[in-house]
Amino acid sequence: MLFTQGEIEVKPSGVGYDESRIEVLKNHFQSLINAGEIQCAMYCIARHGKVFAHGAVGKKSFRAEDTTPAAPTDLRWYASITKVITATAIMKLVEDGKLRLNSSVGEFLPQLNTPPFNAITILHLLSHTSGLYADDGCFENKYQTNYWGLIKDAAARYEKKDGEFDWIAAAMNVVGSGVRTKLGEEWAYCTFGYVLLGAVIEKITGVHAHDYIMENIAKPLNMADSCFGDDMTPSLAKRCAITYESSEKEVQEIVDGTRKLSKWDLLKIPSTGGGMSGTVRDLVSFGNMFLGYGNERVLGRKGREAMFKTRFHDLPNFCWGAGGAPRSYCAGFDLRLDVLSLASESAISHEGAEGAALYIDPDEDMVIAWFAPFVDSAIGWFPNAMYNTTNVIFSGLE
Repeated sequence: MLFTQGEIEVKPSGVGYDESRIEVLKNHFQSLINAGEIQCAMYCIARHGKVFAHGAVGKKSFRAEDTTPAAPTDLRWYASITKVITATAIMKLVEDGKLRLNSSVGEFLPQLNTPPFNAITILHLLSHTSGLYADDGCFENKYQTNYWGLIKDAAARYEKKDGEFDWIAAAMNVVGSGVRTKLGEEWAYCTFGYVLLGAVIEKITGVHAHDYIMENIAKPLNMADSCFGDDMTPSLAKRCAITYESSEKEVQEIVDGTRKLSKWDLLKIPSTGGGMSGTVRDLVSFGNMFLGYGNERVLGRKGREAMFKTRFHDLPNFCWGAGGAPRSYCAGFDLRLDVLSLASESAISHEGAEGAALYIDPDEDMVIAWFAPFVDSAIGWFPNAMYNTTNVIFSGLE
């Protein structure tokens, strides 16, 4: 087994964890590597605010000839785990009296201050209950509205004489009723809703959402290895674990200083729905804040509690073939009560594309983060790397 040990702050036995189960976890990841499901794995686990497990299994690069071991400090794409960081920024603005969870999004974004969008609230976007169109791939519908396609089409027609390009108006230019379902009728995963939340952050604060999040969330939590993609430095790029040839090229361009801004970068559309990268250690620092650890204030106790306790349990979910089964969610975090796992019922979590996960368990006072990058996400999603890993980790609690 190719294994690299990371830094820990306390022995597993010091926080009531069976150390032998960490070896089981490492073997679990190695079995997934052997099966060709994942390339490598990085993990970090903390209890009572202290990291007791931190390591990496497997290779850093997808290239067969490159045998460089993965490191616990390697960076990976947070993907949709970015959403809970964005939700935290929104809750900070709630604490500061700048908005309410039941504020209409149209109050801040005039493009949505018209039916049917004017009834959508901040909480609807946070909880994926706005009725807006879900992400591509959620449903088997090749005619599904794609907000990015609408923006792309409008950008192709745009001329400077028309004034500043309005990407929000372009996205809301939906044929038909403008929404997929009635407000609050079902749970449907909508990353674009979090992009709109990024626009709300910018409208309220006067600074780009990326800058606000880095200054008010990442910096005080000492998430020094976390960044949005357009701000990744050469030094951070050198530490990225690479799974695909396309990402290898992008990372090398950052390292070489030859990366060119894309049209999306130039439009400054916030990537608050999935644009951050970083380390498992940084994610644990973020999660520990929700359990009251850390010296710097990001959210107060009541703000943290509101993100936990604002819950939905009975909305039908048809995404990814769920068939209308009830889906549980809260203000930014997932509640995977539909999955029979060893996590506590109180546990909040979020998954990121290509095998990233964050769990915060208030009952067990534990935070878990891992990356298990899929070898080829195009061939499917691997529950062994996600749900099975959850069970292996929680099995070590004494």
